[in-house]
Amino acid sequence: MEAAAARQRKLHMKAEEQTVVIVGSGPSGLAMAACLNVHSIPYIILEREDCYASLWKKYSYDRLHLHLAKQFSELPHLPIPPSYPTFISKNQFVQYLDDYVSHFNISALYRRSVELASYDESAGKKWIVKARNLTSGEIEEYSARFLVVASGETSNPFTPQIEGLSTFTGEVIHSTQFKNGKAYDNKKVLVVGSGNSGMEIALDLSNHGAKTSIVVRSPVHVLSKEVANLGLILLRYISFGMVDSLMVMLSKFVYGDLSKYGIHRPKEGPFFMKNVHGKYPILDMGTCKKIKSGEIQVLPGIESVRGNEVLFDNGKSYPFETIIFCTGFKRSTKMWLKGDDYLLNHDGISKPSFPNHWKGKNGLYCVGLSRRGLYGAASDAINVADDINSLL
Repeated sequence: MEAAAARQRKLHMKAEEQTVVIVGSGPSGLAMAACLNVHSIPYIILEREDCYASLWKKYSYDRLHLHLAKQFSELPHLPIPPSYPTFISKNQFVQYLDDYVSHFNISALYRRSVELASYDESAGKKWIVKARNLTSGEIEEYSARFLVVASGETSNPFTPQIEGLSTFTGEVIHSTQFKNGKAYDNKKVLVVGSGNSGMEIALDLSNHGAKTSIVVRSPVHVLSKEVANLGLILLRYISFGMVDSLMVMLSKFVYGDLSKYGIHRPKEGPFFMKNVHGKYPILDMGTCKKIKSGEIQVLPGIESVRGNEVLFDNGKSYPFETIIFCTGFKRSTKMWLKGDDYLLNHDGISKPSFPNHWKGKNGLYCVGLSRRGLYGAASDAINVADDINSLL
């Protein structure tokens, strides 16, 4: 009996009540904390990693720069310094986040992996959140009137299942494990995934002498970062359709016909696809020039892997020494968030349409889960904090 009682005490080692529990301390969670601080609303942040902004600090490649101008990337109530360039580097953004945390005196409980969050009517209409302390292994319990899911769109690295991948004789990594191309000089490297990370990692590999190939399976829009930021500004004044038509026209002027190189343009416009399907246009950093020169080879979808040979949908196969999966992320929210059938879909993305995408029921909110990037997360955090403040 004593042993059972001891186990029960460990399961409920920490039953702390808060006004707000925030899950995640990436930029979305930090923005949320700052906005609550402005209203003097108490909160606690639960973060499964050992630091805030872990994706930026630990899991991003060296050459990464923000693809959008800094005015679209800053968090609420503290502008990015005017001395920073228009398109800031990863290190500059991390420094900005460090300054942001210091400015708003934000703290978090680290190495806390949320395993269950449920709304309990009988407990005084509170959210009960159970998190495993990854250091001690014990379950800690928290209760709060409000719960904010700020765990991010890029939470769990995703690698697709490919027939025979387990037989590959070389190195297989996810983009979160890639830092730079220095170690890949003269190696045959396949980049799987033609989003912005895949395109930029392919460029970095080629710049370091790797024999680089990239899988481009679906149609994509390619824009320069200057053209994309012009589009964001124009969206304030003219319709999506007009902006998309201009973006496509400018893309054709800058890049010409990329279909001869294996890159096809979608029928829908770039901003329409981003808002409706969450598919971002490629903001080219020089990869297209390398593709046109033949330094980077574009390949179709993968059919299977056999040893070091990769067979593609066009029937051709090539040997590789490394495969880097730039295939994005999945969210595990639905595994631990119980009782929500309104706010988040099965993939952990906002279900209600913009601009009402951030507010659920019974004091449930989400920040940064509407596929609108840092700019969207900042706006969400302001709206959520204002709404909580009005209810209090």
